[in-house]
This record gives sequence, structure tokens and C-alpha cells, in this order.
Amino acid sequence: MKQMEIGTHTQFCGVIGNPVEHSLSPAIHNAAFQALGINCVYLAWKVEVIGDAINGLRALGNFRGASVTIPHKVTAVPFLDDLEPTARHIGAINTIVAENGRLIGYNTDATGALRALREGGVTLEGRRIILLGSGGAARAIAFALAAESGADKLTLLGVDDKERMALASDLRSKTALAIDDDVLDDGVLGRTVPDAQILIHCTPVGMSPKADATCVPASLLHQGLAVMDIVYNPRATRLLKEAERAGCKTIPGLEMFLNQAATQFELWTNRAAPVDVMRTVLESRFQ
Repeated sequence: MKQMEIGTHTQFCGVIGNPVEHSLSPAIHNAAFQALGINCVYLAWKVEVIGDAINGLRALGNFRGASVTIPHKVTAVPFLDDLEPTARHIGAINTIVAENGRLIGYNTDATGALRALREGGVTLEGRRIILLGSGGAARAIAFALAAESGADKLTLLGVDDKERMALASDLRSKTALAIDDDVLDDGVLGRTVPDAQILIHCTPVGMSPKADATCVPASLLHQGLAVMDIVYNPRATRLLKEAERAGCKTIPGLEMFLNQAATQFELWTNRAAPVDVMRTVLESRFQ
């Protein structure tokens, strides 16, 4: 495959986050651009001051869009010109698209997560679901579950009381799903996990390079529980390994990551994403 020549007409995208060293977004998006012959490159930007970063990108004419990851999915919102309806409803973004001089926020985490669960054979209807975390990805997944899953109850557990209670309040006011919330600690997990059928982990715990950590004691995992970890690097987190040993159905974060990334690519390019190419690149990094 001929390498695309970078020049004055080359557009660019990138991932905004902190940390970003672990990100595989540059690998999969650059492979996708090359596969379709699109003159665009994708970079990784470690960003601490989100407003300055977005304003800087806004000033550059060849900027096409960005992925937005931890910890900026909520804090980026005020610096954009508009949000598409799903992102506005959620109050968090994971995607920026440059459209006619304006920066528009989108959220592809929500559909990516539900698709990963369903493709993994997890039934959502009538289920009791525990969601760990209350940041941007957790908000997206929680609202998607409330809107589309038909779940019986959603329990939010997180360490940031203000953030968690705000998410619970938003869900109660905007959706009909029964919502519980509490602090994320071993005692609360001990009371809630045994009766749950689905557990979705949405915190940075277990992310490379600190891959030896987990939020959930292995003793609480049980055969009747399906476990999805949205951390995708490493592919098999400690939580997923321990869940598999306990007989749980497991959904790796790679599936959600691939789904949301393909949608991002299509928003930036108005072309169908070469999903097979993106999956091959992703899987090659974990062999």
C-alpha cells in the first residue's frame, strides 16, 4: 500500500487526553486513512488545559476533528460551538468534528458500548446493572442504557460523590429507568454485586501501565454476572481475567473502542470506515 505523502493539503485529527501514551487511536485511524487513500494524519496530544488546546486547534485550518478521552469528556463541552442532540442529552463528548469553521461535539461512546454488549450476547432487557464510575464515558453509557436497554435497574457506584450524584440526578430527571447510586467501595460492592446480572467498569483503574489493579474483589464475581471493562489496553484486564475465572461472560473494551472509533472516522470523513482494517491493527497490538 502506497504511503500517503504529507503536505500543505494534509488534514489532521488526533486524540486529546491525559494520559495518551497508551492510546491505540493513532494506529487504527492512520491505517484507516491509508486504506482509503485519504490525505489525513492522526496524532496523540497530551493535554492538561483543555480550553487552550481546543482554541489552538480551532485556529489551524487543516484541523478535521478529534477524539476526546479521560479526563476531558465533560470539561471540553463549554469550548465547542454546538453539540449534536445525543451529546447534549448526555452532557459529555468523545468526538469533535470541524464543520464549516465550527467545532461540533458528538458522543459515539453510547452506541459503541450497547453494540459491544449486544454483539457479545448480553441480554439487557429486565436486568439489574451496576456501572462503576461517573465520568464522561460512564455518563454516555448510563444514558444509552436508560434510553435503549429496557433494564430493570441501574446502580451507579463512584468515588467522586459530586460527580456521581449529579449523574444520578440527571438520569432520574431525564429518563424513566430506576436509578440507585452509592460510593464505590468494597462494602457497597459486597451488597450490590451478588444480585446484579451485568457489571460495566468505566473507571481508569486497570489501564496500562498500571494494569495490575481492579475495583472489584474477585470473590464477588459470580457465574450469573456479565462483565464489560471499557479499558482496552491491556486487552485482558485483571478484572476481565478474574471474571472469566469466575465463570462470567466477559466483554473486552476493545469491542466498544472499535465501534466508537469507526463512527468517529465516518463523522470526520463522510466515508464508511474500513472496520476490518481497524480491527486487524488493534488485534495485532495484543499478540
